[in-house]
Amino acid sequence: MANTLEQLKLYTTIVADTGDIEAIKRYQPEDATTNPSLILKAAQIPEYGSLIDNAIDWAKSQSTVLAQQLDDASDKLAVNIGVEILKLVPGRISTEVDARLSFDKEKSIAKAHKLVRLYKEAGIDKSRILIKLASTWEGICAAKELEKEGINCNLTLLFSFAQARACAEAGAYLISPFVGRILDWYKKDTGKDYDAVNDPGVISVTEIYNYYKQHGFSTVVMGASFRNIGEIIELAGCDRLTIGPSLLEELANSQIDITPKLVAATSTAMAETPLTEAQFRWDFNQDPMAVDKLAEGIRNFAIDQSKLEVMLTAKLAN
Repeated sequence: MANTLEQLKLYTTIVADTGDIEAIKRYQPEDATTNPSLILKAAQIPEYGSLIDNAIDWAKSQSTVLAQQLDDASDKLAVNIGVEILKLVPGRISTEVDARLSFDKEKSIAKAHKLVRLYKEAGIDKSRILIKLASTWEGICAAKELEKEGINCNLTLLFSFAQARACAEAGAYLISPFVGRILDWYKKDTGKDYDAVNDPGVISVTEIYNYYKQHGFSTVVMGASFRNIGEIIELAGCDRLTIGPSLLEELANSQIDITPKLVAATSTAMAETPLTEAQFRWDFNQDPMAVDKLAEGIRNFAIDQSKLEVMLTAKLAN
């Protein structure tokens, strides 16, 4: 009998939510995603030492100004890790724009261009890259422009229907609704436990998925940030699911039968007038969970980016 992970792959594209090469080799996902927290973790893996050294040497060759060297080393390291991952997955790598640019459309676009250029210099075509941007209004607007240039985007830190709708209307290639972080907020707010069927994160992704299919949006829905395999099983049939190594292992060691829970409906609904900025901000503001978790997510990614920069600064000084 096929294990649960093997069964899940029949209905959903599996994406590894890690920068750990060994985990990717073990579970053979289609794609992989990284973020500042995962890059920080990956940078501490001894096997990645040469990738860090290469990033430091390259940054020093580009500038003598420490701030610029730091920026270049961070970007080059993210790309170096992405290149290694792409040797193992047949699909795409998601590489994230600095979270501190989440409210600056123009700088986000410039950073995306830089990452694409670094990948190109490493021999990787943009068709194998997704640029990750926070699902702020500015991030969504940046994605809209990048998509028009043929640079596909992954809109991350997505917690609300308003964000999902705006991303689809902007033509974003893919969204990453954060299932587990939604659950975290509701458990803390209500003091209740939730089974997988009633999980607020699962319900949110299901609503978004159904809306996209009913309205004919091509934006890919990729559930992310899972807390347990029950959430994953309830989203079988979703376009993609990005899963961390510990839950991939649990799925691989499980024999639970999988049936598709999300099934694409035929597009029947009329297109709505796209959200204006004012409507988006109002609708988003009306969801306290989304407001809290987006702000927290951006802050935490920025903290991990800063930790990575402390490590790189020490190496740049040598």
